[in-house]
Amino acid sequence: MRLSASMNMNDLQDAGKDPGILLLHGYPFNRSMWREQVDFFSAQGYRVVAPDLRGFGERVPQTSVSESDEPDHRLRSVPLTTMADMASDVAALMDELRIGQAVICGLSMGGYVAFEFAHLFPARVSALVLAGTRAPADNEQEKQARFQQVELMLANGMTGIAEASLPKLLSSRTLAEEPEVVARVREMILRAAPEGAAAAQRGMAARRDYSDDLPNIKAPALVIVGREDPIRPVADAEFMHRALSGSALVIIEDAAHMTNMEQPEVFNRALQEFLRSFH
Repeated sequence: MRLSASMNMNDLQDAGKDPGILLLHGYPFNRSMWREQVDFFSAQGYRVVAPDLRGFGERVPQTSVSESDEPDHRLRSVPLTTMADMASDVAALMDELRIGQAVICGLSMGGYVAFEFAHLFPARVSALVLAGTRAPADNEQEKQARFQQVELMLANGMTGIAEASLPKLLSSRTLAEEPEVVARVREMILRAAPEGAAAAQRGMAARRDYSDDLPNIKAPALVIVGREDPIRPVADAEFMHRALSGSALVIIEDAAHMTNMEQPEVFNRALQEFLRSFH
């Protein structure tokens, strides 16, 4: 199978050998957020693949335009990238790379894609890692907030969104003491194409509730959350941990939403210990 139009070999990092770990980035970021994980786990002998998801990275192809039920008619012409679209892209990528099964690790939006992947392709999931994400769908207030952000980014670009998001994405310690991390996160947001980000934002608003999926996931699972995450707080992680049979839960101190970038050594150690528990 050839890769879909939304992803090609220039849209990913692929390092190391099997067994495979597939890293799915958050919103509105790109594969570069996983730099420390690609370097660490490929050095440990794992094959680590970090793609740019549909609409993100250097190439920004769009998916289908979908009429919507949103009351604001201005949003009806905005393309919609669903989490299932992205999950199907990931499956096509694995086919192209001849990866039958992999550890699927998603952060934030990447976690929603991981849920859809586990639902659509359960036999291809050797383990599931959910970081800074949650199972329930958006409520109406959260959907409206996403639609408002779509309007803002299409009208004004990503600068305002970057500055408003940084205090939520990063812990107080990171903001004060890790200027390089702050700069990397800001740059990823600023480099995101508004059209691709808007399509994904609409897709996240439209995502289904994954709560009922949790008891049916049979693969080993690890849930990771930052102690200071205001976007997807510890309570969201604990909910998933309780519902995922036999799962592990790791709460990372001095980190907010971007746990893998704020505390890469802690994140990598937690993931490494989890992998060793079943490999």
